[in-house]
Amino acid sequence: MRKTAFTFVILLCALALIVSAQSFQESRKSEENTKWISDSLREMKTIEVGKTRADLLKVFTTEGGLSTGLHRTYVYRKCPYMKVAVEFEAVGRPARDVEGRVTLEESDKDTIKSISKPYLEWSIVD
Repeated sequence: MRKTAFTFVILLCALALIVSAQSFQESRKSEENTKWISDSLREMKTIEVGKTRADLLKVFTTEGGLSTGLHRTYVYRKCPYMKVAVEFEAVGRPARDVEGRVTLEESDKDTIKSISKPYLEWSIVD
């Protein structure tokens, strides 16, 4: 009877260690994820009003969907679900064609007129 009780205690201790190790791994993974998100948000925040499209493209890349030369949604290079909406001021070119329509032309010299806070959304593919 004592041998059975001893075995049971050993099994309980082993189970407790396994659960503790799993909990530690999950906690560590959660901390790593939180740090990655924090670092990513910090990098995204470096892109602000007044910077150029060339600056923006070092951190973000274009996404599908409707856009013009002066308004487009961009996705974070390290995660396509993290996005920003950006409006530009045309530099060295007209913003509109002779009929008053916003052009589709883009330049790396265009400056950021407004940029949204980063947000999460599924990818748009077209």
